[in-house]
Amino acid sequence: MNQLEQLKQHTTIVADTGDFQSIQAFAPRDATTNPSLILKAVQKEEYRHLLEKAVRDHGGKPTGDIIDNLLVAFGTEILKIIPGRVSTETDARLSFDTEGTIAKGRALIALYEAAGISRERILIKIASTWEGIRAAEVLEKEGIRCNMTLLFALPQAIACADAQVQLISPFVGRIYDWYKKSTGQEYTGADDPGVQSVKRIYNYYRKFGYKTEVMGASFRNTSQITELAGCDLLTISPELLQKLADSDAPVARKLSPEEAAGADLQKLTLDEKTFRFMLNEDAMGTEKLSEGIRLFCADAVKLEKMVEALR
Repeated sequence: MNQLEQLKQHTTIVADTGDFQSIQAFAPRDATTNPSLILKAVQKEEYRHLLEKAVRDHGGKPTGDIIDNLLVAFGTEILKIIPGRVSTETDARLSFDTEGTIAKGRALIALYEAAGISRERILIKIASTWEGIRAAEVLEKEGIRCNMTLLFALPQAIACADAQVQLISPFVGRIYDWYKKSTGQEYTGADDPGVQSVKRIYNYYRKFGYKTEVMGASFRNTSQITELAGCDLLTISPELLQKLADSDAPVARKLSPEEAAGADLQKLTLDEKTFRFMLNEDAMGTEKLSEGIRLFCADAVKLEKMVEALR
């Protein structure tokens, strides 16, 4: 078996792309999108019709509503290909707006349900800020499942689990980027700080009986992926999925509930003050969360400009 087939024995594979052809090629169970991936997709000729249709059909509505319809159009097409769930992201500019995020999550689910898709097949992606986690807590109680993204630090993961969210997406590659830049070191295998972060979160969840799913995200190489074999889910770009499919090197399970039970971890209780202080103490987590929000905001603005140009 190739590495991708071996990995599928231990972990649910998710495609991290808005490209339908890539999703079909690798047969993942789920798929994730974000503002940057949608922006990249609509600049391709084969997907531009979805942007044009959203503007044509909803041209009289505010730009934000047109973009919501575009995101749902992508999600709807992806769900025709995969058997599982698609993740659709809320506007990153709502990252510190609990009520705004709740309203956006409800609006996206309403559009999916109007298209005949049940909410069980949708994950609403929300940045793992304190405000975003509080919004997810409300949405989850309404049966709207959430995928907490831009997650770089253990306090974010603990707060998400305490809020009983469906799934988190701890980032690997962006953590690796930060440490590589700050130390000048190259990290590989189990020494990779991004890999270590996801392992710590996975072990914490399993040791203390949390049901929230852990989906490693943001990979830079296949070593980071294979080091997390056994994680609940891994969302992987088409380029790295192809590299895994092209290799037949062995893949051993690295994460398991049995090992997690013996992990040397203390259970933490977080209120807002403790969450903010712990995150502030983590320079990498603080910087990467802020940077990630800024980048997604910038791509949301670019997408708005594309919509405005077509009106």
